[in-house]
Amino acid sequence: MPKKDILFVFLILALFTPFFIFPKVYLWYVHLNAEHGIIMSFFKFAILATLGEIIGLRIRKGTYYEKGFGLVPRAIVWGFLGITIKMAFVIFASGTPAFLVYLGFDEAVQILKSPLSWSKVSVAFSISMAMNLIYAPIMMTLHKITDLHILQTHGTIRGFFTPIPIRKIMSQMNWDVMWNFVFKKTIPFFWIPAHTITFLLPPDFQVLFAALLGIALGIILAVADLSNKKMHQIIQT
Repeated sequence: MPKKDILFVFLILALFTPFFIFPKVYLWYVHLNAEHGIIMSFFKFAILATLGEIIGLRIRKGTYYEKGFGLVPRAIVWGFLGITIKMAFVIFASGTPAFLVYLGFDEAVQILKSPLSWSKVSVAFSISMAMNLIYAPIMMTLHKITDLHILQTHGTIRGFFTPIPIRKIMSQMNWDVMWNFVFKKTIPFFWIPAHTITFLLPPDFQVLFAALLGIALGIILAVADLSNKKMHQIIQT
């Protein structure tokens, strides 16, 4: 294993190990999560989802950082997206069971608080599906816009805080990839099943698990990008 990979793994272990070894650190996390959920959502996504992008860069280009990558701007974007994700979790976790009750599934609210069962899985699946069909496409589009803005301003913090030319960027986006891969494949085959598991977890751990999924998605997108490049090379030869 290359030295940079060993160092990276060591840093990750140093970051997460204290939460498993020291009970006080874990209790401190639980307390902060309960008292300051929005702030914690910002930091969870700023750290973990950005980490997923770093790993994705390593898979695609063999490095954990390159000029113009915009590590800090990406972390800022993910932090604020984390706040909106927390909002979406609260809204859909409350609203979807209420809508199921309206449709005649009278015990939907109570079932979500009960022990694991197929009924609970069906409610969690309904929440995940509603959230990912309504909220996720907007969030993904916004993330892509900010991602392109970061690249176009060479990853600088100063450039990031310049006005985002949203109309221009949206006209430059590859909507074929957004629709045929991001929306049509990652939402039904990754996000809906993954967030079904998320909504089966205790509320204090839902956002953390969602942020960890960001790491997994970064890896999936990187592998998909490599596969697409190899396919193009095969076609050209």
